[in-house]
Amino acid sequence: MRTGLSTIGFDADDTLWQNEQFFRLTEARFAELLAEHADADHLQERLLEAEKRNLGHYGFGIKGFTLSMIETAVEVTEGRVPAAVIGEILAAGREMLRHPVETLPHVRETLEELSGSFRLVVITKGDLFDQERKLAQSGLGDLFDAVEIVSDKNAATYERVFSRHGDGAERAMMVGNSLKSDIAPAIEAGSWGVYVPHELTWVLERIEAPDKHPRYRQIEHLGELKTLIAKLG
Repeated sequence: MRTGLSTIGFDADDTLWQNEQFFRLTEARFAELLAEHADADHLQERLLEAEKRNLGHYGFGIKGFTLSMIETAVEVTEGRVPAAVIGEILAAGREMLRHPVETLPHVRETLEELSGSFRLVVITKGDLFDQERKLAQSGLGDLFDAVEIVSDKNAATYERVFSRHGDGAERAMMVGNSLKSDIAPAIEAGSWGVYVPHELTWVLERIEAPDKHPRYRQIEHLGELKTLIAKLG
C-alpha cells in the first residue's frame, strides 16, 4: 500500500513531552488543601464536573484547570473557602506554568530522521503562552515546519491544518496520545492516525480505539514511527 504521505502532525503534551503528570501532582495538592471539606475521590469527581462545564468557557489548559479548582473549592466549602486556600490554588497554577519541559524518549531522534522528508507540524490545544513556552524550551521548534495551537481538535481542524501546511488530509498523518483528540478526528478527516499510548491520559480524552479502521495504527513509542511509515509505503 502506498500512502503518498507528505505531512505528519504531532500532538505536543504527552506525545512530545510530559504534561499530565503535573496535573496529577497538582490535583493531589488540591486534595490536601480541601481535605477538611471533602475526601479525595469526591473532590476529584467535583473537579472533573467543573472542568467539563468550563471547557466551553475557558478551553483546555492550565488556566482553565486552575479556575475549575477555585470553583470547586468554593462549591465544596459552600462559599467558606479561606482566602489563603485560594492563594495556594493560584500559586499551584503558576507553578504548573513554570514547570521545566521534559521531552519523552525517542522524540528528538525521530523528528530529526523525518525532518526534510516530510512536512512536520505541531498541532496542539491548550494555553497559547504555555504551549509556546514549552515548545521553545524543548529545543524542538526548529525541527517543525509549522505550529498550530488550536482551541479544539476535530475533523474540520485537521482538514484545515493539513490543507494549509500540506497536500490535504488524505496525504497526512496525525501522531498523538489521545484517541479522542488526535486519532479519531484525524481519521474522520481522511488522515492516518497513529496512536502512541501514554501511561497517564486525562479521562476526558479516553475513547475506544478504532482498531478496524484501515488508517489506524498503534506504536509503543515514537522510535517506532519511521519503521511504521516505511511499512505503509
